[in-house]
Amino acid sequence: MTRLVQIADANAGRVALVDEPHLRCLAEVTSIYELASECIRTNTSLIQHVNELATGPAISYDEIYSGVSDWQLLSPIDIPQAPERILVSGTGLTHLGSAKDRQDMHLQTATQPDKPITDSMRMFELGLAAGRPPEGAIGAPPEWFYKGNGTILQPPFAPLTVPAHAEDGGEEAEIAGIYLIAPDGTPNRIGMCIGNEFSDHKFERCNYLNLAGSKLRQCSIGPELVIDPDFHSISGEVRIERNGNTLWSKKIETGEENMAHSLANLEHHHFKFAGHRTPGHVHVHYFGAHSLSFGEGIALEDGDWMQISFDNFGRPLRNPLRIEDKTANHLIHVQPCANY
Repeated sequence: MTRLVQIADANAGRVALVDEPHLRCLAEVTSIYELASECIRTNTSLIQHVNELATGPAISYDEIYSGVSDWQLLSPIDIPQAPERILVSGTGLTHLGSAKDRQDMHLQTATQPDKPITDSMRMFELGLAAGRPPEGAIGAPPEWFYKGNGTILQPPFAPLTVPAHAEDGGEEAEIAGIYLIAPDGTPNRIGMCIGNEFSDHKFERCNYLNLAGSKLRQCSIGPELVIDPDFHSISGEVRIERNGNTLWSKKIETGEENMAHSLANLEHHHFKFAGHRTPGHVHVHYFGAHSLSFGEGIALEDGDWMQISFDNFGRPLRNPLRIEDKTANHLIHVQPCANY
């Protein structure tokens, strides 16, 4: 698969083609957003254009990934001057494991031996029944949630922070689709990458109607953007490290073969809204998680490391967890404009 990274030093940003164990810089390309925009404008194959431009210097990927280089890894998509033009969102209840975790989470107070089916499980079963329609047909809509704009995207190795007002923070190991809207409003999938759709599961567990608020957190993607991914069946692993040791790990599966919804159905229901087809905007959309450490009773602590890897998606995505001091949770005062 063809994989790209964005890197930067103190002077400039570059886009590079992954050619293990090196990165091959693309000539005169400073961002994947600009590269993809040019390909859409000129109706040029992204893969072909990347291979034509991969004539720059080779840089040691090992040195950058280990943090000993002047170059640093960035998120594989950004719009530095206008992060508000990036919409970060996701789809839940797409994997069997996530549906079971959600069902158990929302039944924590149930006392009857025969537990009732929750709204979450009903949504999941709707996807099982009608989330994979025949080609050309429209299937059942999935659960959808908003995470924020481009300001919440953290690069690889940057911390994911539990804000002072939050109750918790935990990893969600996923694949994210990266899209750019063409001048005529057509969504273009420019690639996929590893993602950590970081959320507040403890807050959500209090009441499933807290789901929307639990998602308004930082998240991370990368380090590599796969521009020709195979999304049929993907194996991976998620790991939590504490004090240099593995606290918890699990093999995970994603891709259409392991999901209730087809990729085409997920994409249709995301981009059917006219507001999601604004020319020049970028969409980072998480496709759902297989399993969560929270679902197995793991509570992350300050300084823990979250690592996510998927076969053929490049090097693992690693981020430490940081927890803000609870004393920083102050009442937000809104100033009436009439007082100025």
